[in-house]
Amino acid sequence: MTVPGWLRGIVIALVASLAGGTASGQQSWRDPNRQDEGYDGRWRFVRLRWDGSGFGRRGGGNAWNHDYPRAEINLARILTELTLIHVNPEGRILRLDDPEIFNHPILYMWEPGFWVMSDEQGARFREYLLKGGFAIFDDFEYEQWDNFEAHMRRVLPDARWVRLDASHRIFDAFFRMKDIDFPHPMYGIKPTYYGLFEDNDPTKRLMVIANHNHDVAEYWEFSDQGLWPIDLSNEAYKLGVNYMIYGLIH
Repeated sequence: MTVPGWLRGIVIALVASLAGGTASGQQSWRDPNRQDEGYDGRWRFVRLRWDGSGFGRRGGGNAWNHDYPRAEINLARILTELTLIHVNPEGRILRLDDPEIFNHPILYMWEPGFWVMSDEQGARFREYLLKGGFAIFDDFEYEQWDNFEAHMRRVLPDARWVRLDASHRIFDAFFRMKDIDFPHPMYGIKPTYYGLFEDNDPTKRLMVIANHNHDVAEYWEFSDQGLWPIDLSNEAYKLGVNYMIYGLIH
């Protein structure tokens, strides 16, 4: 379903309204080290946690938790207001070797340029993707692609990356996006989107999307604080909603 242009103003209004509600939402959001209560049948944002010794710009091996938890909270509120998705506003943090990942159709990873993965995690991730799971990688730039690509080669050795443009249906899953090239919030560089497809066939299901030279979730995190232009935060939300809708229906 493609949403008409008049909804653009609604998204902007919702982004602005987050300023009044995020603080209360954070009070109920779990600490990343607390035990989660488990799967309850509702859609939840799942952030992937990984171990590593890399040197991410804000904490090395803890780079997986960038933008936590504000990015998830804000996107969950947008999805609740604009879609019919039954949202649990409290997300989950899982490792790739956790069997609970199979209860969730969409996984999201930050900073894969510093990602470290075991063989067991790679095998579990491959099983997840081939069974119908969808994974999104965000917040990595330049040569950080090399580490990410090397790990994904271990997960899906025969998969081939395809560069995506605005004509792909993921960018039209809910909002029709004519321009997906809004800049990286920190560096101002132009992003590139790459995908891995089932059977290496671009007409089939997209299993993985990588936002290289981008940090979409940074816009979500600070959308209620005026750090970035509202029009750019709006585009980032439209992209996030499209990703979630695509992952749920494919």
